[in-house]
Amino acid sequence: MLKPTNFTRAVFFIIGDAALSFISLLFAYALRFNFHVPATYFHNFFQIYLLLLGSKFFFLALFKQYQFTWRYYGLIEAKRLFIALLLAYLFSSIILWIFYDYFIPFPRSAIVIDFVLSLILLSALRLAKRIYLESFVKKGFKTAAIYGISNKTKHLIDAFLSGEWEYKPIAVIEDTRAGSYFNTIKVLSEEEFFASSLPVETLIIAKDLPSSKLQSISQKAKNLGIKEIKIASLTKDELKDLDIEDLLARKPKDLDSKAIANFVKGKTILITGAGGSIGSELVRQCKQHGAKKIVAVEMSEYNLYTLTQEFADIDARLCDVTDKEEIEPIIAETKPDIILHAAAYKHVPLAELNPKATVKNNILGTKNVLDIAIACNVPHFILISTDKAVNPTNIMGATKRVCELYAQNVPSAHTTIAAVRFGNVLGSSGSVIPKFKEQIKKGGPVTVTHPKITRYFMLTSEACQLVLQAGAIAKGREIFILDMGKPVKIVDLAKKMMELYNKEVPIEFIGLRPGEKLFEELLLEGVEEKTKYQSIFIAKATPIDLVWLDDTITKLLQATDKEQIIHLLKQLVPEFRHTPHAQPQASSHSASHANKSAGTLDRSKTHQNLA
Repeated sequence: MLKPTNFTRAVFFIIGDAALSFISLLFAYALRFNFHVPATYFHNFFQIYLLLLGSKFFFLALFKQYQFTWRYYGLIEAKRLFIALLLAYLFSSIILWIFYDYFIPFPRSAIVIDFVLSLILLSALRLAKRIYLESFVKKGFKTAAIYGISNKTKHLIDAFLSGEWEYKPIAVIEDTRAGSYFNTIKVLSEEEFFASSLPVETLIIAKDLPSSKLQSISQKAKNLGIKEIKIASLTKDELKDLDIEDLLARKPKDLDSKAIANFVKGKTILITGAGGSIGSELVRQCKQHGAKKIVAVEMSEYNLYTLTQEFADIDARLCDVTDKEEIEPIIAETKPDIILHAAAYKHVPLAELNPKATVKNNILGTKNVLDIAIACNVPHFILISTDKAVNPTNIMGATKRVCELYAQNVPSAHTTIAAVRFGNVLGSSGSVIPKFKEQIKKGGPVTVTHPKITRYFMLTSEACQLVLQAGAIAKGREIFILDMGKPVKIVDLAKKMMELYNKEVPIEFIGLRPGEKLFEELLLEGVEEKTKYQSIFIAKATPIDLVWLDDTITKLLQATDKEQIIHLLKQLVPEFRHTPHAQPQASSHSASHANKSAGTLDRSKTHQNLA
């Protein structure tokens, strides 16, 4: 009960306000009658006290005077207190006037005096902690000088005065304000400071300076015996701007951290495509949930190097998964408990321009890793798929659908195989968000392919957590579909980003790119089933003759002509409708998407059943 919670703080101030209000009213009576109050005026004292106290409680609560952080009580909160008390006394005065006969006799001037006293006492109570913190400096602080006067300077000094900061500013350095004071701290010129003998332990740079100036100041500080020099960039993170990612975040309510930890903790996990947006986040999540060892397989040297800078203890392997002789010894040697296969080409227009490379990387890469996993008795294999695998209109989506089909039909032996399908992740290398940010920053135009195009979005961290959660409940041959919520109209996304960044730029519609859909689907009518989690669904298996599937994949990998590749993909994926610019499958599709509420999945009856 004594812990500083919102409830205990509110109770403390309610009791304090009641006590101080009693004292202020009693003292107001005393002042009114020169400390000789006639007995007749005390007959209704408690009625008036209760009326004033009730009015105060109501208006103080209305103006959030019991919902603040004590140590940061400032001018804004003090202004709210004044207005609340003013309204409370006005309301009480009206009640006293209406029911004059009930309250008589009472000293009217004492009510005015009580208002002034209450304002002083209640303000003092709320300011007490801040006054205390700013009057007594905690032990263990470092003395500091702040170079430059800016908004950062004030933040730094306020942070110290509020007791949050370990640095005590004893000087501010600014040539243009030398000789004055900044928040009671003496302002010195640069020459005065470096000629002084102030006991400064840390120099904090609080304004932007060119590198040459920084070098000069650094050298002077070292000559003065100052060993610690810091840049006040920490104050930039004190308040974070509302970003588009905050507005689009799904934040699934049924995220089961315990199930993820049980699935991951103490396991050796091999992640392909570990340097990509999804792969690197999977590494991050697996580390967070206690994986014993992470084998990071990546084809890009730079991506793998970047990953090792964040996670120095991972087993980093440069490897092309399409080369069986490269990936096989890695899996055999490391003996992973779980393989998360994220390696794939995912950019739709580039896949259209490079169909053979896409087929090789996506299909052969998946087949190699999966076949080796089965041969090595890896307990769990999870394929990262995409919403573009549903009713594909592009080569990338078709190749990912082939991967799903292979994962569902290959004899699994002792390996639990599952695929997880989801839409676009925010902030990934191929996401539209970074592109729009850059275009808005440059003044536009923002390029949108079509005024009606929509996409599903999810935070990378959320998607990867749900991937691991799906893996934890996998029994074999499932395609798990993550609930991506409500699809977002891309043109509305662009407009919302302009509002957030307070910059209006033109929007240019450039037309759908090769293989691009207006709408992405995650589920097909009649082929889904529920799991115990609302954010995860399952698509039923699509049985295919494995001999025919394997033979057709072999032909596909040998094909060199784009038309031949498309023809073979259509054999493998009958619902594949390759179009240069895919159109919606029904004119009502847009409306059905728009009417979906957050947390639902598209189940349009116009979709072809894959089962």
